[in-house]
Amino acid sequence: MKLLTSLLLLLIFVPTVAQTRHPSPAISATLRSADKITSRADFDQLARIYYQGRFYALPHLMFVIDRADQGKVYFVNSKRYSFHKDFVNANYLTLERGREFFKHNYLESNRRFLLGTIAYQTKSNKFTFEFWEGDLITISLLSEAYQKLSTSFFAPLYFKPNAKLQENVAAQVKDLPILRVADIGEAKEYLPLHQSKAVGMLRVIDKMTDDTILDRNEIVIFRESPLTLTPVSGVITTNFSTPLAHVNLLAAGWGIPNAYVKNADEIFKLLVGKFVYFEAREDGFVLRAAELKETAEAGRKLAERSDLLTPEADLEFKQLTELKDQRMKHSQRFGAKAANLGEVIHAAQFGKIPGVIVPPGFSIPFYYYEQFLHDNKLDEEIVTLLGNDRFNHDANYRKQRLTELRQSIQAGKHNAEFSRSLRAKARAVFGSLEKKGVFARSSTNSEDLPNFSGAGLYTSVPNVKSEAALEEAIKTVWASLWNYEAYEARESAGINHSAVYPSVLVQEGINADAAGVMITTDPFNAENKGAIYINAKRGLGIRVVEGRKVAEQIIYHPRSGAIKVLTRSDDDTMLKFNDKGGVQEVKIETNRAVLTNDLIKRLARAALQVKRTFNGRDQDIEWLTVGNQIYIVQSRPYVRAR
Repeated sequence: MKLLTSLLLLLIFVPTVAQTRHPSPAISATLRSADKITSRADFDQLARIYYQGRFYALPHLMFVIDRADQGKVYFVNSKRYSFHKDFVNANYLTLERGREFFKHNYLESNRRFLLGTIAYQTKSNKFTFEFWEGDLITISLLSEAYQKLSTSFFAPLYFKPNAKLQENVAAQVKDLPILRVADIGEAKEYLPLHQSKAVGMLRVIDKMTDDTILDRNEIVIFRESPLTLTPVSGVITTNFSTPLAHVNLLAAGWGIPNAYVKNADEIFKLLVGKFVYFEAREDGFVLRAAELKETAEAGRKLAERSDLLTPEADLEFKQLTELKDQRMKHSQRFGAKAANLGEVIHAAQFGKIPGVIVPPGFSIPFYYYEQFLHDNKLDEEIVTLLGNDRFNHDANYRKQRLTELRQSIQAGKHNAEFSRSLRAKARAVFGSLEKKGVFARSSTNSEDLPNFSGAGLYTSVPNVKSEAALEEAIKTVWASLWNYEAYEARESAGINHSAVYPSVLVQEGINADAAGVMITTDPFNAENKGAIYINAKRGLGIRVVEGRKVAEQIIYHPRSGAIKVLTRSDDDTMLKFNDKGGVQEVKIETNRAVLTNDLIKRLARAALQVKRTFNGRDQDIEWLTVGNQIYIVQSRPYVRAR
């Protein structure tokens, strides 16, 4: 999976001496943030300590300065929010997340937010403010941050630069008090952040970029601490100033060794590109060339992980089955997406979701994917590929081979009997495809597993207008099981690739006036109970699901009837069906709301009825409208991002 989704600064710090303090009435443990810190007691009420009781833990709190709101300062309750993005999302200051949020607020000079941390340095008895070492802070931004923080914090603040660039910038800010790492205390050469041991290929990375591909098999020395990362075998940082808490939490969750080792990139440069044994202990570390038996054992564990999730699949069932005849219990034949949609159709037919239509369709069970692989000898190719040492250890090579595998699937031949059955079923359900195009969507047995939704990993083919095109579309969907992002996501989740099967949902295409996604909870703020989130765009919902454009976004409270508009869509084009198949862009009027208040309420009502259909479990629902008619085209359990 690509670099993710959560991007935020948390620094490592040391214990303070316990003191009895009483926070001012304005500061409470339940407060989201404060605009001023008037005492040490206020600071302690909002600050947290990572690694409590260890010599490198410091009490600290995050701050956010909103430059779009006259430089308003938020001293964040850092016991309540783990990362800056959690706070700004939960309070609707911005809905940007992931790479977009990172780029706009850490790298650009015209950023909206200044994001940093204030820490109490116990040895020097001083408060410092600081930024992530990769933050490209400018002279004017640093000066602005100091001015805003100084006027709203009770004690003198010192800037602690965490990178050479920040030192150079700080030297040019007039009257800025500076406290360097060397001034704070004795420099340390080793710091264990998570004690464990591993074998992997040693790699040095200067700086993480969008193009950086990390392999699960690597032990990585970072010259600049990353904000986040995908699974690896071990982490070593060379900068003592800011080993980041998010990375530390990930490392602990993966059970891998994680440590600060001064000058590790220079000390161990002769081992780079070789398999090494790395152990982080309380009293020291071991980093040496791995023995052959250690390398072999690590490779065996990587190829045959004992903790792999093996989703179930019924490979005997052969019937091309209409949606109306499917239920949740049939997910082992058709995948959760198709089976759940069958459940929605059933509920709608019995009046449990009034006013909603599920477009007709049918599913191709897992059996035919396995048959296709066997007939084209691709099953043997996949087994060989998954057992290939270079494929497992070299991410770039793996990406190349997955592309070749998808091409092989696309070039494969359908079983003649299957082709006849497919065409007959399409005519029976839809009539002529030339008159009524269909969507071909994936529905795998690996989606909607606990803590793994599989959303957005596989390829859909819109507005298929002929039987021949449908046969090709099915191969496209099957091939997308081996999309690089899908493979990496399953690998990170510990899912057995050999046990994953795709069904194809063939469903009548609706040339929508508007489309989008609704979630039966607030995805930005778990504490906003009873809320429903709706996003919408004019035309087909493909861009909404892909996240390529900003949608109209709404938070609706059914009990109070309150509608909160988070963003409006200002698109000047929308996607509509092309008469010859596929989609086309069409010019539209701008500056107009996508959804009326009445439609918002009707969508929310339908969402809650769908939720009840699935025993009250929150749902992620894809919908569309034509005129006033609401259609549901997908419902899956909602998995909250971590």
